[in-house]
Amino acid sequence: MKKPLLTTVTAAAIALTIVIPLHVLNPSVVQADVQQGKPDYKNRDEIPAKYKWNLDDMYKSKTSWEADVKKAENLSAEFKNKYQGKLAKSAAELSNALKDYALLSAVSERVYVYAHLSFDVSQSNSSLQALTNRAEKMTAAVSANTAWFQPEIVKLPTVTIEGFLRNKMMTPYHYFVRDMIRTKAHTLSKEEEELIAKLSPLTDTGSNVYAMLAKDVKFPMIENSDGKKVSLNRTNFISYMESKDRNVRKLAYETYYQTLEKFQDSFSQSLAAQVKGHNIGAEVRHYPSALDAAITSNNLPSKVYDQLIASVNKGLPLMHRYMELKKKLLGVNELHMYDMYTPIVAANHTYISFENAKNMILEGLKPLGKDYIAILKQAFDNRWIDVYSTDDKATGAYQWGSYDKHPYLLLNYQGTKDDVSTIAHELGHAVNSYLSDKKQNYLNSSYATFTAEVASTLNESLIWNSEYKNAKTKSEKMYLLNQRLENFRTTLFRQTQFAEFEKKIHELDQKGEPLNAETFKKMYGDINRKYYGKVMKTDGEIPMEWARIPHFYNHNFYVYQYATSFAASAALSKQITEEGTPAVNRVKGFLSAGGSTDPISILKGAGVDLSTSKPIDQAMEVFKDTLDEMEKLVNEK
Repeated sequence: MKKPLLTTVTAAAIALTIVIPLHVLNPSVVQADVQQGKPDYKNRDEIPAKYKWNLDDMYKSKTSWEADVKKAENLSAEFKNKYQGKLAKSAAELSNALKDYALLSAVSERVYVYAHLSFDVSQSNSSLQALTNRAEKMTAAVSANTAWFQPEIVKLPTVTIEGFLRNKMMTPYHYFVRDMIRTKAHTLSKEEEELIAKLSPLTDTGSNVYAMLAKDVKFPMIENSDGKKVSLNRTNFISYMESKDRNVRKLAYETYYQTLEKFQDSFSQSLAAQVKGHNIGAEVRHYPSALDAAITSNNLPSKVYDQLIASVNKGLPLMHRYMELKKKLLGVNELHMYDMYTPIVAANHTYISFENAKNMILEGLKPLGKDYIAILKQAFDNRWIDVYSTDDKATGAYQWGSYDKHPYLLLNYQGTKDDVSTIAHELGHAVNSYLSDKKQNYLNSSYATFTAEVASTLNESLIWNSEYKNAKTKSEKMYLLNQRLENFRTTLFRQTQFAEFEKKIHELDQKGEPLNAETFKKMYGDINRKYYGKVMKTDGEIPMEWARIPHFYNHNFYVYQYATSFAASAALSKQITEEGTPAVNRVKGFLSAGGSTDPISILKGAGVDLSTSKPIDQAMEVFKDTLDEMEKLVNEK
């Protein structure tokens, strides 16, 4: 069983580098890039050992790893022979089966994780590729030998299951079993399930068509600020949106969306296929809607989704205020969507050494207590982290590990402010994993995506608090304030905007309304105008943005979790600042909870009840306070 492979969008990843124009601040605050002291390692051998993770903590030798590969395969075969068709015998039989299932899962997880961690830092190494291939083969064998397990538990009569759960032997597995059987009413007959399984390859058709279409669409060349012809594509589009030359970003914006519009019917058919597939699947399984089907799989009430949209809509006047401020700082007569990413506050791009980043994080996360800091020091000092980039290293950043070993963090550290935030983010996941593994049994240790990002973005919020507290100049404060405002815009507001669009297009289909390009454009354009307010000039291009957002095609009601996690972490950060130890103790309980109960209850124990509007309202208070402070500094003489 994999722990969450955390490469999702983080606040650090979407935070923008912002620059204040010279008419707002003293020109002396504008600072050039300084990359002095930045290491340049050509290959992995050149990197000092202290900056490379130590996988010997998992396996001392290839021989011991191979022994566990065989052990996992043998345990899974024994598990099938020993328990298949026998789970109804007694509570003792089911309890023993769950215990053995956890054991074989832990072994196979460790084997799989070790192979992939080894490969991810040396992807040109053919022997390590062979290692991952062997791990994949083992995983397939284990899956084949255990595929019967959950269906057999689910098929047990309710009276039998309830009787078993009253036995003390089953106490450690209560939530795990209840989580299996809670969707029993939506499980179909054997024949129906087999038919759905045969049709399942068709469910990804819309997503696959979108992937090919997005890859094949070619954009015309555009002129840069030097008058040279340059390429425009999906990868570099945002870099043009960040250009200080307004003509460049306007040209890139119009060219990009006008090109997408030429393929609008193909994009719309792809998206419509996904929506219809979600709705048909929900109907077949007797859910009231596709939203209910998606939310229920995460053991959440659908009101969480609706409450998020309602609460963010209530806070839109604050967003509109921010847009007014943005227009003022840019010094433009009209604010357009292509102005959203352009820098408005100067940042210091001086290289931050990894040692300095470490000290910034240890200082910034002190509010979480000495025991939390002690875990971070273990991560830094005991080589849990692989720091620097090489040509054949996996890109991005993530935290991963196996139950009975410590977590590992993969970075590609470049010494930027965002990189410091990324370290803090992934360490949040690491401590969540570490404490959950210590506190929970294997089957209760893995946390839901809904709670996972709270642990990581809370760290980012606390690091921000520390940086702002230590900021000495007006320019530093302006940079940090606008960084936070942009994090709110791009995460809480923008992801909720996406969530609202996704919900409404599914509802249109459920009502029998046609789904086509014009429908999607009108819906998206209306929602975008609502979120950005009257100060934003209505452009003809932005209604096509739905064709640029891969989450609409690749996931089913997923993006709302970015917004709820961000709001929860903002609320928890505020509580820690205002309450101190009581709030910290609640957070530590959440970090140790793993998946021992439903996500709403876990976060409620931490101090945020996402079935109500309170956490979103608290996050909006943080946004308002930040906006107030930013406006105050801007208006200072």
